[in-house]
Amino acid sequence: MHSEAITNGRFDFTPQPDPRANGNAAVPAAAFEREDERVTEVFGSGRNRRILLIGGGGYIGVPVSTELLRSGFRVRSIDNFVYGHQASVSGLLLNPGYEMSVADLCDQIALRTALEDVTDVVVLAGLVGDPITRKYPDCSRKINIDGIQRCFEIFDTCKLNKVIFISTCSNYGVVAGDALATEQTELRPLSLYAEAKVAAEAALMERGRGDYHPTVLRFATAFGAAPRMRFDLSVNEFTRDLFLGQSELDVYDPDTWRPYCHVRDFARLIDLVLRAPAERVSHKIFNAGGERNNKTKRQIIEHILERLPDRRVRYRDHGGDPRNYRVDFSRVSRELGFEPQHSVSDGIDEIIALIQAGFFNDVDMRRNYYGNYHLDHADG
Repeated sequence: MHSEAITNGRFDFTPQPDPRANGNAAVPAAAFEREDERVTEVFGSGRNRRILLIGGGGYIGVPVSTELLRSGFRVRSIDNFVYGHQASVSGLLLNPGYEMSVADLCDQIALRTALEDVTDVVVLAGLVGDPITRKYPDCSRKINIDGIQRCFEIFDTCKLNKVIFISTCSNYGVVAGDALATEQTELRPLSLYAEAKVAAEAALMERGRGDYHPTVLRFATAFGAAPRMRFDLSVNEFTRDLFLGQSELDVYDPDTWRPYCHVRDFARLIDLVLRAPAERVSHKIFNAGGERNNKTKRQIIEHILERLPDRRVRYRDHGGDPRNYRVDFSRVSRELGFEPQHSVSDGIDEIIALIQAGFFNDVDMRRNYYGNYHLDHADG
């Protein structure tokens, strides 16, 4: 059990020191120092840069905020808290380097205000996930296509250093046989969510090369504990359902592959991209994750059953989700020295320990807090 998840019975998300924080085999410490000098020369801020997180109050956004503050960045976050999860940022509000505003990415006035005195931007926001974008297609287009496009247009009018756009490995859709999807693999989006991500990637990569340095991170499927916990994601959901053991768990298409990555590893990677020399990340796309966390659903279930051997599972075919892909993460490892610190098994242990400690006993009563299920104000 990782100490950053539970400390003396309390929920604690303080990251542990990264032994490679000041350099690694791919990017030596001197390169990070030169990047600080470059940013200081251009922006006058250096290491103490102000990072805007658009969608910074969510499942991934809060761990990212925590990691960036630990690295010495100032963090400004905007989020519309559409799932009523405002409490997720409460542990950050007293940090003098942290600012939080309730705002929507589609509100251009609020976005321009948030961009004042900002050096870098991380775009996490959007209607996230295949199920909810399928449920609200009009909202999906308004937010994930039109809203993100307007964000990029506004960025073009600002003096910025780096813009990181969070995309998804779902863009690959189906990869045949034993092939691994690289960043050059043909994209085959199978949902509105992935289609919007593909369009946004293209729009960002087409921006002029002289204004700011854009980077796309294609995230694996997230797992692990975070202040705005989600139980609509495979590892987290399977672990909780099997721990509670209320009935036989149906698992559909058990031999389809997906890549997974812990939320705190995502946070480390975003921090790394912000600190890395611009020429290493500018106009580049990286698959975000690690080879050891490419898993089938069956493999995830087997990891859980090693810990909960008396639980019952029934495997079924034809679940309606055709996605099936393993992903090659060699580029992010080779060029940035990134390797995940947390395995899927680590995440399972973490969630079991938290449930045993009494956390998440209100999931059934606050379903929308713990997952992206429903929009209270939507026409779609």
